[in-house]
Amino acid sequence: MTIFVRAVRTLLIAAVVTTTACHSHSASTTVKPALPPGVTAAMIATGDSIFNNRSCKNCHLVGGVGGPRGPNLADTQWMHIDGSYDAIVKLVTTGFTKAEQVEKSYQFSMNPRGGVNLSDADIRAVAAYVYSLSHK
Repeated sequence: MTIFVRAVRTLLIAAVVTTTACHSHSASTTVKPALPPGVTAAMIATGDSIFNNRSCKNCHLVGGVGGPRGPNLADTQWMHIDGSYDAIVKLVTTGFTKAEQVEKSYQFSMNPRGGVNLSDADIRAVAAYVYSLSHK
């Protein structure tokens, strides 16, 4: 066997092995980020309902995509916090004043407890939903 034939054969074998490995990996596994401790899919669903049917959507719009009153929550950029679940819980609980706004282009502050006195369980659910938007 000539060197050229051996080289082509080696390249073809490597290509088949790589293609097979990549294909079987992508077909058999879908990598999803782990949820924070204590967060469940049910919490995310409840938070989705609260967020998109109550005061949250008024500033952040349905799906948290942001608008003139509030920033996008579905991306990975955060203004006031690091984007962790615990930080989201704290921010929804305490809110922030207009003076505390990092980005001054939004005309409103964020009222504590969503401005509608959400329960602790509701806040955790909303935070789970918001976390899921930016951690896909």
